Amino acid sequence: MAKPFIINERDVEAVRLPGDGAFWLLEDSQNSDGLFGANRLLLPAGADGTRPHHHTRSTEIFYILDGTMEFLVDGELHHVDKGGLVVIPPGTVHAFGASAEGRAEFFAVLTPGLARFDYFRQLGRIARGEADWDSMDNLHDQFDVHFDGDPTWR
Repeated sequence: MAKPFIINERDVEAVRLPGDGAFWLLEDSQNSDGLFGANRLLLPAGADGTRPHHHTRSTEIFYILDGTMEFLVDGELHHVDKGGLVVIPPGTVHAFGASAEGRAEFFAVLTPGLARFDYFRQLGRIARGEADWDSMDNLHDQFDVHFDGDPTWR
């Protein structure tokens, strides 16, 4: 059973991304006993967060902390400003990134949670040019992230 917990930013692992972007790895589902995983992400202007994908087991929830995000949801492009909320149920193909007008920051929760921090670390290596997308090929089932269609979505 999950117990209350508190995580301070000073104790959080930051995965650096190009252009002063970063993932802050907040909860990898261990403290919440699998109830959820949570991250914060800062993207520079025009940067993609990820390519089109879906989750078979998890709902993904995004709350926009700053800037404007672009979301591709089932083939339709949406602009979501600061204070907006996006909920992606299992099976829904989606992608996201910062708008070209400026950087964007959001808080994301996946529920139920899976241990995905290694997935986000690998995304950081890919974004920094230290690995390529093929390095994810054998990890889709483990992290419940299944790529769909053309990686170029905008």
